[in-house]
Amino acid sequence: MPPYGVEPVPTYAGNGSDMAGYRPHLPPLARSLSAKLLVLTIFFVMLSEVLIYAPSAGRFRLTYLQERLAAGHLAILALEATPDHMVSEALESELMHHSGAYAIALRGPDGTGPTLRPHNPIPPVDAAFDLRDAGFFPLIAEAFVTLAQRENRLLRVTGPSPKNPAAIVEVVIDEWPMRVALIDYSYRIMGLSIVISLITATLVYLSLQWLMVRPMRRMTESMVAFREDPEDASRVPPPSRRADEIGVAQRELAEMQAGLRAALQQKARLAALGVAVTKINHDLRNILATARLVSDRLADSEDPEVRRTTPTLMAAIDRAVDLCSRTLDFTREGPPRLDRRRFRLAELVEEAGAVVMPARSGDEAVWRNAVAAALTVEADRDQLFRVLVNLGQNAVQAGATRVEVSARQAEGRVEIELADNGPGLPPRARERLFEPFAGSARPGGMGLGLAIARELMRAHGGDIRLVRSTGAGTVFRLELPLPSAAR
Repeated sequence: MPPYGVEPVPTYAGNGSDMAGYRPHLPPLARSLSAKLLVLTIFFVMLSEVLIYAPSAGRFRLTYLQERLAAGHLAILALEATPDHMVSEALESELMHHSGAYAIALRGPDGTGPTLRPHNPIPPVDAAFDLRDAGFFPLIAEAFVTLAQRENRLLRVTGPSPKNPAAIVEVVIDEWPMRVALIDYSYRIMGLSIVISLITATLVYLSLQWLMVRPMRRMTESMVAFREDPEDASRVPPPSRRADEIGVAQRELAEMQAGLRAALQQKARLAALGVAVTKINHDLRNILATARLVSDRLADSEDPEVRRTTPTLMAAIDRAVDLCSRTLDFTREGPPRLDRRRFRLAELVEEAGAVVMPARSGDEAVWRNAVAAALTVEADRDQLFRVLVNLGQNAVQAGATRVEVSARQAEGRVEIELADNGPGLPPRARERLFEPFAGSARPGGMGLGLAIARELMRAHGGDIRLVRSTGAGTVFRLELPLPSAAR
């Protein structure tokens, strides 16, 4: 499946010529990152408002009931102001009407006190609440129970009067007026939440658009432009001065593009040079073949000086022919093709030692195989053999008389170390050790062996590293992934 917002395209492996007709299309506004940010911001702000609304609704209900208790307390005080604690039926109805209650009672410390109640019987009470026992979560739950009611209920509410906490007031009221007031309060909260959400979402949207979306869009355009024409240096984005993660990403992207552009230009020049070298190589080998024939005839010369210098000349011609052959092979070789299989590493090391240092009667063994017999690896046996032989021969040609090969498992990989007792590598050779034609450490060397070895190891998913190189010897480390069954 192609990535979101990108049409299927051919595999990109060139400099952009096979992608000339490709143009990425941006997603529509409704599915863009900006729209998603806006919707998510509104959603989270509304969610926050809901979390704020729940305790607010519980508090609103508590305040409403306290106001009813305060109104009932005032009505009882009007009753106590009369000499005989009696009022007319008309005044009693007026007091009950203003307090919004069916019955009101004031309880003193002894549990007795004046009462206001109609002469007609009161309907049965549906629920009773004591505000002295009100808790945070019960208040919230009772507020939502009130909102969920579809019919009026008669409530008995008991609690201290807001005007006098020592006075305990008890009222019987209808729930429906409280539900209507709570719904009206909810609509006001919802309207305010929508306004706050829109303002907050707009500010967050503009901030994210400026801080993230626009820079990311510029980075995307830069990557698309680089893919279309990697060698066009005129389309390099200006360096960012931002110190945050976006700025770091922009600078790293610019540096990566510059490095890739330089590498592509270098590879293009090397490709052109390789074609030229191939053509020159053919003619040079013919010339060297002729020189070899002439040198063979010089070897039969009766002049002693000519016979003395002829071997040097022939050796130089042989080295030149070998250089041409190996250079031609290197330019013709493509990416390594691996035939992976599992095998015992110790057996392969033993075979490589027989090639690097053939056993001779009476000689001390100079190729020491310290690999555990049970250790297995999963790799191309021939290619790994080629790497081991290459490193071993390099050590012997540099003057080593002893090479020890060891291996161990560490952190999901197999580490193979080749340690010799040679004179070590010169500092200049270490700087460009794995570069073709540049990393040779001995006179007449071409610097291809280690470059090919690294290419083969990286094709396996591993690598080759120089651990150390001193006057006491050199140590190379080969890294291979562990076999899948051993992980």
